[in-house]
Amino acid sequence: MSLELKKAIDQISRDKGLDRGMLISTLEDAVRTSVQRKFGDDMDIEVTYNDDTGEIEVYHFKIVTDDVANPNTEITLEEAREHDPDVQLDDEVGFRLKIENLGRIAAQSAKQVIIQRMRDAELEIIYDEYKERKGELISGIIQRRDKAGWIINLGRTEALLPKEEQIPREHYKRGDRVQAIIFDVRREGRGPQVVVSRSHRDYMACLFKREVPEVDDGTVQIMGIARDPGSRAKVAVMSRDRDVDPVGACVGIRGSRIQNVVQELRGERIDIVVWSQDIATYARNALAPAVISRIIVDEEENLLEVIVPDDQLTNAIGRKGQNVKLAAKLLGWKIDIFTESRHNELHAVGHGLEQLSCVAGIPKEQFLAAGLNTLARIREATDEELLAIEGFSPSKLDDVRAAVNFLTPGKEREEEEKSGEDAPTQAAQTQEEERDAE
Repeated sequence: MSLELKKAIDQISRDKGLDRGMLISTLEDAVRTSVQRKFGDDMDIEVTYNDDTGEIEVYHFKIVTDDVANPNTEITLEEAREHDPDVQLDDEVGFRLKIENLGRIAAQSAKQVIIQRMRDAELEIIYDEYKERKGELISGIIQRRDKAGWIINLGRTEALLPKEEQIPREHYKRGDRVQAIIFDVRREGRGPQVVVSRSHRDYMACLFKREVPEVDDGTVQIMGIARDPGSRAKVAVMSRDRDVDPVGACVGIRGSRIQNVVQELRGERIDIVVWSQDIATYARNALAPAVISRIIVDEEENLLEVIVPDDQLTNAIGRKGQNVKLAAKLLGWKIDIFTESRHNELHAVGHGLEQLSCVAGIPKEQFLAAGLNTLARIREATDEELLAIEGFSPSKLDDVRAAVNFLTPGKEREEEEKSGEDAPTQAAQTQEEERDAE
C-alpha cells in the first residue's frame, strides 16, 4: 500500500505538472480533516508523510492531567504511564493512529479532498502560466460555439474568442484551426478564463513580428496601429538602421511578407505608413494616398487642419470616412479636412470681418453675437440691426457700409448689383403685363 501511494504521488506530479511537496501537503491535510470529522474537531492531530517508506503517520496528542474533562484532548497520569513510564503531569503524550481504522466514509472524504485540492492546484498553475503569456500569439482548434463566442481548445485548457473580438464576417466551424492573441486571463469559479482576440491591434503587430525578421529583432519598430478589422488598417513604422527601408522590409519582395499577414486577416487592406516625429509630416504620410496641399497644426486643441486640392477630397476622407478616421486614430489627433477653395473662402470671410472690426472699432465677436457672421449678411443688415450691436453708433454707419462694399469679393458684389438691376426690369415688365390685361 505504501509503495502504491508513493508511485501514485510521483505519477500525478509528473503527469499533471504539480509540485510534489504540494501534493504531499494536500494529502496530509486531507487525512487530518478525515480524522477530525470522525473523532472530533477538538482533537490535536499531527499527520506526516514518510517519504522513505511511503507511509502516512498519524499521531493523536493529549495533555496529562489529574482530572480528565475532555477525553479527546486529555489523559490521566495512570493511563499515560502505560505508554511512557517517565511521563509527568502537564506533559504532552502522542499516540500513533492507524489510518486503516478511519473507515470507508472517512477514506472517501479524504480522497475527495485530495482530488479537489489537486484540481485547484492545477487550475492555479494554468492561470499563472497564461497570465504571463498575455500578448502572445497562440493557435488552437475550434471546439464549440458558446453564447459569448467560440470556445477554442488550447490543449491544457480552453480559450474564449468573444464575438466583439472576432473579425467581422469571419465564419468558423468545429475542427477549424485558428490563431489569435491572448487578450486577457480572468479568475472565475470554474477555473481560469483565457480570452483571445483577432481584432485587437496587437494581434496584427504579432503577425508582423512573425513574418518580418526586422520587426522581430527590433531593427524596424512598429510605432502605432489603427484598424477597422476585416476592412482596412494603417501601420506606422520606423527604422533604427538608416540602411533599412521600414516600408520595404514590411512589404517584402513582391509583397510576400505583407500578403501573408493580409491572408491571415481575411483580406484586410494594410497601409504601411512611415512614422515621423514631426506631426505634419506624419499626418501627410498617414493620409496617403491623398495629395496634401498644406497642414495647419493647432497644438493647444490637438487639432490638424488639412487642406487638399478640390479633386483630392474624396481620397483624403476615404470611403465612409475610413481613411481620415484611421489616420486620426493612428496619430491621436483630431483632423479637419478642407478643400483649397473652401478654406480660402472661409479664410477670406474671417479676414474681412477682422478688417471691418478695425474700421468700426467693435470686436468681431459682437458682430457674430448679433448673427452677422459674413460680409454679405452685414451688407444686407438694416440700420436698426447694426445700431442694435453694442458699441455701434449712427456716426459709424457710413464708414461700415463703405468698408463692407470695399471688402466684399468682386464677383459677389457684381452678382448683387446684377440682381439689383434685374429687379426694376422685372417690376416694369409686371406693370406692362397688368396694363395689357386691363
